[in-house]
Amino acid sequence: MGNYSEVTEFFLVGLSKYPELQLFLFVLCLIMYAIILLGNSLLIVISILDSRLHTPMYFFLGNLSFLDICYTSSSIPPMLIIFRSKTKSISFIGCALQMVASLGLGSTECVLLAVMAYDRYVAICNPLRYPIIMNRVLYVHMAAWSWIIGCMNSLVQTALTMVLPFCGNNIIDHLTCEILALLKLICSDISMNVLIMTVASIILLVIPLLLIFISYIFILSSILRINSTEGRKKAFSTCSAHLTVVILFYGSALFMYMKPKSKDTKASDEIIGLSYGVVTPMLNPIIYSLRNKEVEEAVKKVLSRYLHLWKI
Repeated sequence: MGNYSEVTEFFLVGLSKYPELQLFLFVLCLIMYAIILLGNSLLIVISILDSRLHTPMYFFLGNLSFLDICYTSSSIPPMLIIFRSKTKSISFIGCALQMVASLGLGSTECVLLAVMAYDRYVAICNPLRYPIIMNRVLYVHMAAWSWIIGCMNSLVQTALTMVLPFCGNNIIDHLTCEILALLKLICSDISMNVLIMTVASIILLVIPLLLIFISYIFILSSILRINSTEGRKKAFSTCSAHLTVVILFYGSALFMYMKPKSKDTKASDEIIGLSYGVVTPMLNPIIYSLRNKEVEEAVKKVLSRYLHLWKI
């Protein structure tokens, strides 16, 4: 195996060449994290409290909001500490846990977005059969399997990465313990890891994206056949939010995981990774709430109820 010291901690030195930028990103990420917690928590609360939102679409949206809270909570607080820390270190176990969380939740979101596209397809293309097809048993199982598939992928890839020798290499040129950054430190053959990651990327990125694309072809075809302008507008508005989130999420994810790999991490790659992990979760509740009358009415109803109780 050769002579090497066992790695017990890692040093996250991403963007360390730009201290002024790190200070700016610290403030920006802190504000964004507060917005993420507030926006996604509000969506979860109103989807539970308002009975009109007890539908498959808002059930999946509640799962997506909870996922975004967990995903950002696993990466942003440690990243904020790293920004202000002089040592910029993280323990071996802490790094592994962060990788499990980020990779698992990211994989889950890929599957969940495809499930949400199928839900919109059934709602618009088969509106009369929608309550029968998307029954409670089916949509709960679909959400559960999204989480199971994401977690299984994460556990397998993290375990196969962390058991390999790092040969004393413990400087990660990234802001978080991201699997691509760690693979660059390993001093043994990683061909099996690359193969598994490629297969997982096809299964969890390409195939769901293809299914979303096919779903929206049928959805667009059905929308164009609707006679009333108001009906077309309503159908399009229910899908436009999901489609915007898909473009934001998959655009940055495909850039990170499907582009040719280089040995050196560029600052642009780290900024893209930051947008993938921070900006998209922040925009999700804003996008889904924008011009959504059901959500607006639910927020007003919940606020008026609690204001009334507070006055009493």
